[in-house]
Amino acid sequence: MEDNKQENEQQINVELSEEMAEGVYSNLAMIAHSNSEFILDFIRLMPGVPRAKVKARIIITPEHAKRLVAALKDNIEKYEDQYGPIQSNHDTDPSFNFPISFGGPGGEA
Repeated sequence: MEDNKQENEQQINVELSEEMAEGVYSNLAMIAHSNSEFILDFIRLMPGVPRAKVKARIIITPEHAKRLVAALKDNIEKYEDQYGPIQSNHDTDPSFNFPISFGGPGGEA
């Protein structure tokens, strides 16, 4: 029976180019959704610059959004077990927010 389970599991080889491996820095995420997809905009805010730029936009299905939330929760727990609780500006300053709007359906990060 274990052999059948292994036969049904597929291995996926993921290719990561050098350019993509460098990553993109983001210090704000905005999330919107429709009935069929979630849109995650990763933004870089710079001090003293009145405009912020979307550096990456990822569009995923609702099912993948739910898996992403579970994976993030798991990784945050592991991180906090190793390094201690993550402090958020929102935790210490309730007025900390970003008055940014792209229009369309709302979302929060």
